[in-house]
Parts: sequence; C-alpha cells; structure tokens
Amino acid sequence: ISFSEVGVTNAFVCIYVTFLFVFKFLGPTQKMNLFQSVTSALDNTLASDPTAVIFGEDVAFGGVFRCTVGLRDKYGKDRVFNTPLCEQGIVGFGIGAAVAGATAIAEIQFADYIFPAFDQIVNEAAKYRYRSGNLFDCGNLTIRAPWGCVGHGSLYHSQSPEAFFVHCPGIKIVVPRGPVQAKGLLLSCIADKNPCIFFEPKILYRAAVEQVPVESYTIPLSQAEILQEGSDVTLIAWGTQIHVMSEVASMAQEKLGVSCEVIDLRTILPWDIETVCKSVVKTGRLLISHEAPVTGGFAAEISTTVQEECFLNLEAPISRVCGYDTPFPHIFEPFYIPDKWKCFDAIKKMIHF
Repeated sequence: ISFSEVGVTNAFVCIYVTFLFVFKFLGPTQKMNLFQSVTSALDNTLASDPTAVIFGEDVAFGGVFRCTVGLRDKYGKDRVFNTPLCEQGIVGFGIGAAVAGATAIAEIQFADYIFPAFDQIVNEAAKYRYRSGNLFDCGNLTIRAPWGCVGHGSLYHSQSPEAFFVHCPGIKIVVPRGPVQAKGLLLSCIADKNPCIFFEPKILYRAAVEQVPVESYTIPLSQAEILQEGSDVTLIAWGTQIHVMSEVASMAQEKLGVSCEVIDLRTILPWDIETVCKSVVKTGRLLISHEAPVTGGFAAEISTTVQEECFLNLEAPISRVCGYDTPFPHIFEPFYIPDKWKCFDAIKKMIHF
C-alpha cells in the first residue's frame, strides 16, 4: 500500500480490508517473526502428514536458530531427530527417505555448510527423476538452510550460495523476505513434487514481526511479486536485500524524483522471467542486487536474459550491485554488503546515462 497515493485514511481502510480477507480465507493470525513462521509451517506439516520427518544437526533441541523448538516433544523422536555432523549424509538420507515415500525435510545448519552435500544435491537429488525415466523421484525432499549475512558471520557463516545451484536443472530454489512469505513459500516447497532448497535469511529471523495465519497456506513458486509499482527504474532483489531496495526506492523518489518498481524475485529457480521483463519494458532501466559475489552471481543470469528479451527497450546499461569477489569479511562487512548508498549511486548513474 502506498500511503502517499491513497492517503492515510484510505490506507488504513485498505489494511483493515486486507486483514479481514486474510482472517476470513486463511483463518486466525498470530504475531510471528520469521523463525516462528518457519516453526509454524513445520508444525502444520507434521500434523497433517504422518510421513513427514525433520532431521539435521541439533534440530531435536530446536536448532541453532530455534526453528524446530518444541517439535520433537510434540511429535516424537522418530519424526524430529538429530543427525551426525555430516551434510552429505543428511541429504543422502533425505533422498532415500523421499524415494521411499516420506516427506523429508532436511536442515543444513548454515548454508555455508551445504557444500559437502553438493554431490548429493546436484548428482543425485536433481537427477533422480530424469535418470529413472520418471519411475522414481525424490520430489518430497526439502532442504532448509539459514542463508546470507548476519552482521558478524564472516567467511563461514554469511555466504549466499544460491548461484552454485541454479546451474542444475531438477531442483527449485526459494528465498523469502519475511514471516508471511517464509511460511507460505516453505509449505509450497514441501508440497512441491520436486526437490527444493529453501534458503532462510538468518539476519531476518528476529528482525520483523508480522501477522501470520496459524493454519496452512501456500504461496505459488516461480512467481515474482511487485512490491511497489514505478515507471523509471526496475529494482530486483530477494531475501534480505529486498528491504534495502524498498528503502532505496523511497530515497530515489524523495531525492531524485525517480519512480522505482520494486520486485521480490522470491523463487530463484525457475525464476519469473515474464514479470521481470514486463517491468523492464515499462521502465527501461534495471538494477539487480544480491549479497553474493558479483562474478557468476544470479544477477548475471537475470542481466543476460533481460538484455536478450528487452534490448530495444533499455535506456541505460543494466546495473548490478553485489558483493565483492572476495571471501565474506568480518569487521569489513559493512563495506562488503550492497547497501542503500551503493544502490542509490547506481540509480543516479542509470538516470544520467
């Protein structure tokens, strides 16, 4: 809702109507932060699906970020259980469980730790359906992992590895921006009949609270969401960075009189090409931002696709504001992440090109 467009009174009316819609069609809501909304989604799944199991390092005790707290006591040690410190084994077990018909939800303690499981994800999970001619699949596998910078995580706890997996057909990759999105998208991943990787922005776990429906609901995968409509520049991000883009859009409007269209990609693979290209055709300019290093980052794939589809509509070169091609630093993290000032400078350059 844009308060400047509809006015404060009408804005509150819109909020009230939205609340009534959610309450009527999705049932009662409850204040939750992001990690609580993840817990709620897992709770809903365990309650409705007797084959569902959750496993990973320390999940029986609630996990490092408390996303599974209370679930073992509620559903038993046979359905929520710890594993050895072996990511390859965690995902390998998840593949076997999913092939056998269970709904397997694996937790990798940090996204940075997912690399020992890379072979299992890329060579086994993603290809299982293809190599068996659709006789077998592990589509009931969902892999959760805390993702992105956290303010003090440094090189082993702040990485954003989504681009490593987008080169692999057969899996889906999703990143939410907040509690409502997290629950709906996670439940969609769990219900999807393809293996999914669900990256949870760890810095957002406790950063925001929203009214989240208590009962199950889903948000469609592979559909980007336009959070703010605009006419001059398209801003694309996902996860934590979408909040930076929303702030940059306000700055651009206030300081430059530039109207920005803000799009949350949400699903990284397969991504919503149509929504993005339709926006760029309208605005003629595109800025993409992510925390991962710029070289080989997913912004490069978006840039190439938009250049191929919208070349004659572009008024300026596509801009990428991303992390640097270095390991993620510790005390220099504020200089590494693509903050609002870097994105704001990129918008100025595009407008004055």
